[in-house]
Amino acid sequence: MGMGRPKAELVLTDEERAQLLSFARSRSLPAALSSRAHMILSSADGEASKSIAQRLKISQATVGKWRARFIAYRIGGLYDDVRPGAPRSIDDERVAQLINMTLHTKPADGATHWSVRAMAAETGISKSSVQRYFQLFGLQPHRCETFKLSTDPFFIEKLRDVVGLYLDPPDKALVICVDEKTQCQALERTQPGLPMGLGHVQSITHDYVRHGTTTLFAALNVLNGAVLTRCKPRHRHQEFLAFLREIDDAVPAELDIHCIVDNYSTHNHPTIKTWIAQRPRWHMHFTPTYSSWLNQVERFFAVITDKAIRRDSFTSVSQLIERIDQFVASYNTHCQPFRWTATAESILEKLHRLCSRISGTGH
Repeated sequence: MGMGRPKAELVLTDEERAQLLSFARSRSLPAALSSRAHMILSSADGEASKSIAQRLKISQATVGKWRARFIAYRIGGLYDDVRPGAPRSIDDERVAQLINMTLHTKPADGATHWSVRAMAAETGISKSSVQRYFQLFGLQPHRCETFKLSTDPFFIEKLRDVVGLYLDPPDKALVICVDEKTQCQALERTQPGLPMGLGHVQSITHDYVRHGTTTLFAALNVLNGAVLTRCKPRHRHQEFLAFLREIDDAVPAELDIHCIVDNYSTHNHPTIKTWIAQRPRWHMHFTPTYSSWLNQVERFFAVITDKAIRRDSFTSVSQLIERIDQFVASYNTHCQPFRWTATAESILEKLHRLCSRISGTGH
């Protein structure tokens, strides 16, 4: 009895196997490509095509097709062939013109940036096509972000100092980030809000009655993410010193305290300096000017503002403080540290790239 034609041997290199495993595990690639990667890996491991087809619920012919495609063209053979379609109505030159205009020009009507409609009218390309090319090339002319370059003459030294504490905290010491969130307003909405429902978001009135403010002092433990907070009526050096004393009482006596703060004048008051000088375990680390993003407690302020303050309604400052204390107590029961991964060198490289794009900053 004659034997059938033997199958071509399928052998994977280490690099091909690693790439196929990445395809097979990916959740972002097309499902068909991940399935083909599974077929090739299983076939390379010696599993019969019939068994692969049954397990993946496809035909045996499909397994054979992609096995043969891989043997002939390797990884590139797993992709679908380009299908014929209507010819492009917008050539590369017009696309390049659209991108160049978006990046380097402004509308003649005095607008600060291009909109989809304005660009479509200017180039003669349809609005849907302009929108598609904006998405394809990651262009968002309608958006604008803010930044501020630090003018601190000791920026690099302070940056390395603070980032070093995050990435390599000292032994037998507690690293804390301290700051105050001023002007936390007790705002009472003039009418009850509309709750969220199917098909619509929660709504609150745009107007409100002010019932006063409080200052939220917070100390964030970099190691575990726990926070110590106190609400005080003002944010003078007296209130800041009282908060430092509370921290001092809360931290075990055998631990040094490395405190990261910004350059607010209250933090440099002579009374504060004297108090720190009398306590050798305290070490103050100041972030550079205009660099509040280096202080991790700012991230906690963003969380509590978004989740507990901005959308609520308060009839008094005492009710606001009660709500803040309630949120902090719950937050500390399941807190997690904010992961800091950026090195000082990577931050400096990013700033160098930013400066190189800004006219007049030199190198």
